[in-house]
Amino acid sequence: MYNIAQDFIDRNVEEGLSEKPAFIDPARTLTYGGLQKASCRMANALVDMGIGRETRIAVLMLDTVDWPVVFFGAIRAGVIPVALNTLLVTDQYQYMLSDSRADVLFVSAQLYDVVAPVIDKVDSLKKVIVVGEKTADHTTLDELLADRSSQFQTVETSPDEVAFWLYSSGSTGQPKGTPHVQTAMAYTAKTYGAKVLGIKREDICYSAAKFFFAYGLGNATSFPMSVGATTILLPTRPTPQDVFKTLKENKVTLFFGVPTLYAAILADDTCTPDNLSALRLCASAGEALPADIGENWLKKFNVDIIDGIGSTEMLHIFLSNSPDDIVYGTSGKEFEGYRLRLEGDDGKDVKGGEIGELLVSGDSAATGYWNQREKSRATFEGIWTRTGDKYTRDSKGYYHYCGRTDDMFKVSGIWVSPFEVESALVSHPAVLEAAVVAHADEEDLIKPKAFIVLNDDASGDDLTKELQQHVKTVAGQWKYPRWIEFVDDLPKTATGKIQRFKLRG
Repeated sequence: MYNIAQDFIDRNVEEGLSEKPAFIDPARTLTYGGLQKASCRMANALVDMGIGRETRIAVLMLDTVDWPVVFFGAIRAGVIPVALNTLLVTDQYQYMLSDSRADVLFVSAQLYDVVAPVIDKVDSLKKVIVVGEKTADHTTLDELLADRSSQFQTVETSPDEVAFWLYSSGSTGQPKGTPHVQTAMAYTAKTYGAKVLGIKREDICYSAAKFFFAYGLGNATSFPMSVGATTILLPTRPTPQDVFKTLKENKVTLFFGVPTLYAAILADDTCTPDNLSALRLCASAGEALPADIGENWLKKFNVDIIDGIGSTEMLHIFLSNSPDDIVYGTSGKEFEGYRLRLEGDDGKDVKGGEIGELLVSGDSAATGYWNQREKSRATFEGIWTRTGDKYTRDSKGYYHYCGRTDDMFKVSGIWVSPFEVESALVSHPAVLEAAVVAHADEEDLIKPKAFIVLNDDASGDDLTKELQQHVKTVAGQWKYPRWIEFVDDLPKTATGKIQRFKLRG
């Protein structure tokens, strides 16, 4: 039998870390001993409410110390928490609450007004618990946990029993419910956490990616809790200034960001390298990190970013650069615990240097998609999981990202990687962000089209030809964007992934 709450919480208490901070938010500190007691109170509360084993509860909460209390308290009781994105709109919450058939919704007071219009429309929903200030007539989390016993006999769950759900980011359509088993979090900690990050008990971690994001869940819980480290939480949006304040004031040693945030920090003159000596390593995922961003970050802050790729389906990163082996512009190499292969359109493995779809095998894979049999069959094929990402692998074993399967296109019969063109564009000093899609010309021939967000001090006047020539020089003559449209921002998922499908047309 195995229950992740016992492994990540009780084991640390037994090893003498009861008084050590597990989570710190701007208002409160929660020790491992405090988390043990609070999660037991949470488990007792669920039992007292009649929430049975394997029942689902929805967790729509900001990143505060209350989040791990609810999440791990549910798992301790054999109840399945479903983590919901905090940045969505009302209709999307109605879809996910109805799809998951959650019995109880735990919602931060700041988010209540967004979800309130659909509470009475979800048939399965029996109770709403508000986290923070009391809202309407609903019970608060503090009221729910008050006077509950801090002792609880943790449910003896199976290693292969579903522990929690995440929802896919929806970068290509409607989010999909993605269940993960009890051992999945520990598996990512023993592979990426231990073998790539080299995480230690002394580390202080901060993840700009939030709990609801698979990447953020691992950064903020799986890795630090696996060794008894400490996690810093920021419930608000991670602006460059707030991120830097968090890193400096808390002496963060491990920082987990996404490419758009790293680019924004580099472009912000107030983000200076002073008082950043504690930071030993940065990580990036969500989208591929352009080489230019990684190299400029190292030059400015004297700290490397290890770029990798993961997915909601695999729970975290399964392909990555490592601290002693970084090649910017690549996603790194296969590491112990995961197997990778590149498959061509004919279903066979491609030869070295050829483009293929990346498939991954590892024990952190989800059990499938909830109530989406056809999509499950198309993604989960025995021990292999399709990523939907196109890659090449060079002679040294480094994987080079080409783009999503749906984003790749041919120009004059030659494959063009949108990411390669985007990387060339963002290496120009005037460009902050770029997205490239396929577009048909007057003769219905496919060519690249670019959407560009400029840096604050740049102007699009007379810049088109300069950028086109820049791409020709950096990426190749035929890859330059025939059309360039300057925009204020790019459409993205709430987790920061560019939604290129919204730019096609």
